[in-house]
Amino acid sequence: MTQSITAPSATMNAVGWTGANGDVWALEWERTDRSFIALSAELDRTISDAVAGRSAAVADVGCGAGGTALAAARANPNAQLTGIDISPALIAVAQARAAAAPNVRFIVAPVEQAIDDAGPFDLIVSRHGVMFFDDPVDAFTRLRGATRPGGRLIFSCFRAAPLNGWARDMMTAVGETPPAKTGYVPGPFAFADEAFVRDLLAHAGWSDIEAHPVDFPYRAGGGDDPVADAVSFFSRIGPAARALKLADPADRASILERVATLCRARLQDGHVDFPAAAWIWSMRNPY
Repeated sequence: MTQSITAPSATMNAVGWTGANGDVWALEWERTDRSFIALSAELDRTISDAVAGRSAAVADVGCGAGGTALAAARANPNAQLTGIDISPALIAVAQARAAAAPNVRFIVAPVEQAIDDAGPFDLIVSRHGVMFFDDPVDAFTRLRGATRPGGRLIFSCFRAAPLNGWARDMMTAVGETPPAKTGYVPGPFAFADEAFVRDLLAHAGWSDIEAHPVDFPYRAGGGDDPVADAVSFFSRIGPAARALKLADPADRASILERVATLCRARLQDGHVDFPAAAWIWSMRNPY
């Protein structure tokens, strides 16, 4: 592999998503869905094509507020969708959104624990929900074990941080330096390296592994005051949110002004958009 696979403790990773991180994302689900809207359109098409018209069992792992699972359920009423996430707050949002969708259910549990009991599946999918496993080889081996022979896994994840202006420019604006890459570390850019991910998936037993690069606009702001909307969003999620949380109260106004300046520079046609880059991965369980 191009990087070694080492990881922090499971407790550190789980606590954030079962607590504060998950709670914030649950409150911000509409704006986070909006930020991914262009990528989601392509991912949803890929998922729909994979199970078109079939009575397929589909799992959405790290499903968050349920957007990907609900899109798949609408696209194929014959499919049965199971969304799995560790955050009770996010699952509560997903369940509320699914009130009128008879072919989708949501489960609060660590994916590694729930996937075996909930399966087997014809297809497992995820929108940016698989970069947080403490042991990725074990996790992707478990996902394959919960997939029927010939079944598929399709997921999206970010490419490198320098290609993602929403992160690169925001980190520069708030004075945050990207950590040195010293091996696998769960997080948004854990799967940026194509060769690393390809090797990881092969070690987990997947075949027919394909990676499709997608460039898309990351929509941070809109509405009557797109810049204020974007500043509010970045104050809750991402590098600016981290900086504000750690900053001395006297410094927060300055940080917010730097964020606003950056957002004003990205304002066009009533929206604040930043460049973003992702992978859509597709693979098959050979046995």
